Amino acid sequence: MAMGRFDSSGAQAPMAEINTTPLVDVMLVLLIIFIITAPLMTHTVQVDLPRAASEPTPDKPLTLPVSITADGEVFLDGEKLASDMLEERFREAIARDRNAELHLMADRAARYGAVAETMSAARRAGVTRIGFVTQPEQKTDS
Repeated sequence: MAMGRFDSSGAQAPMAEINTTPLVDVMLVLLIIFIITAPLMTHTVQVDLPRAASEPTPDKPLTLPVSITADGEVFLDGEKLASDMLEERFREAIARDRNAELHLMADRAARYGAVAETMSAARRAGVTRIGFVTQPEQKTDS
């Protein structure tokens, strides 16, 4: 339904104003819904916990720092290892700690094959957590 104005020109032009009443009605309904539901979402059970004088147990898993040089040499915890010894050492670490983490530090010029072989040996030994250690880029001020 177009609404017009009566002015002296005699021509009827459509009214160019937006009716905001339905918008305000919807916003008020949403506000009421949020006011009602907000306390229900933050409802918590208050519990008075007992105090204890003990140290928390350390949950840090065993870390296996593995470095791969540009020449393809593999070092586990600073000790140079042959590729056939990696899986055995990883198995020993998993026997000590089931959640052992492999921290892989590969030189940017290292062959992809050396990295893949190391990761494959870790996977065969049962290592499920592998992290790639990188160095953050240096920001230069211009």
